[in-house]
Amino acid sequence: MAKVLIGFMGSGKSTIAKLLDPNYIDMDAVITDRIGMTIADFFAKEGEPAFRQIESQVLEELLQSEHLVSTGGGVVISERNRQLLAQHPETIYLKADFDTLYERISADKVNVRPLFVNNSRAEFQAIFDSRQDWYEEAASQIIQVDGKTPEQIVEEIG
Repeated sequence: MAKVLIGFMGSGKSTIAKLLDPNYIDMDAVITDRIGMTIADFFAKEGEPAFRQIESQVLEELLQSEHLVSTGGGVVISERNRQLLAQHPETIYLKADFDTLYERISADKVNVRPLFVNNSRAEFQAIFDSRQDWYEEAASQIIQVDGKTPEQIVEEIG
C-alpha cells in the first residue's frame, strides 16, 4: 500500500520522501509526463478543472501502488482527492506554520513557485489558510515539522 505525503509547498514533502525512499514517486512529475507539458502550461491552456481531473486519476492509480508518493501542494483543492486521501490509511500531512513555510520558500532559489512569486505575502497567506482544514481532513497522520530536522521527521513517520 502506498504511503502518501501531503502538505503545503515548502513543507518538506520531497526532502522527506527522498530520505524515506530514494525511489519515491513525485506525483507532479507523473502528471507532467502524462500531459506532455509543464503543469503551469497545462493550467494556462486547458484550465484548472481539466488539470484536477487528471490529478485525481493519477492519485487514484498511485494509491493502489506500493510506492511512497509525494503529492503537489494543491492536491487537496479537489474534493475528490480529499476523499481518496481520507479513505487511504497512510496519508501523512507534513504540517508547518505559515512563517516557517514563507521563510523556506523565500530562501529556495532552485524551485521557483508561481503561486508564491505572483502573490503578495497576504494573498499567499490566504491561500495557505484556505487549505489547512483540507489537509487535516485528508490526513490519517499529522506530523508537525516546525523546528525539526528532516531526520527527526523521518523517525517520527516511522
